[in-house]
Amino acid sequence: LVQLAETGGGSEQTGGSLRLSCVASGYTGRRNCMGWYRQAPGKERERVAVIYTGNGNSEYSAAVKGRFTISQDNTGNTIYLQMNSLKPEDSGAYSCGAEPETFCANGYCCWIKNFSVWGQGTQVTVSS
Repeated sequence: LVQLAETGGGSEQTGGSLRLSCVASGYTGRRNCMGWYRQAPGKERERVAVIYTGNGNSEYSAAVKGRFTISQDNTGNTIYLQMNSLKPEDSGAYSCGAEPETFCANGYCCWIKNFSVWGQGTQVTVSS
């Protein structure tokens, strides 16, 4: 059973930085898609960034590209989301998701995957 646990988040002012972490347990291999989604009040959940832990390839939404960076540790069991130049519209509930045992050649392959495992989420609030 794969489980995800997020840490990080909190409150920050516009232009500031925050870092989210997601630790996975229960993986049987290294070929996993992992990523971050977010949902603001009254809005649909949106993909933010994904990474294929088999090769580190990643993909970002247009809204965060150039400001956010997704990365992994050397085990592939932990991913990070470094969020810089934060804007109020980055506020929301951020969730870590994963699709275990997936074969992907690039980040886009993970981008279009439906994740089957989710963490409980962590709140990010950016004030102006």
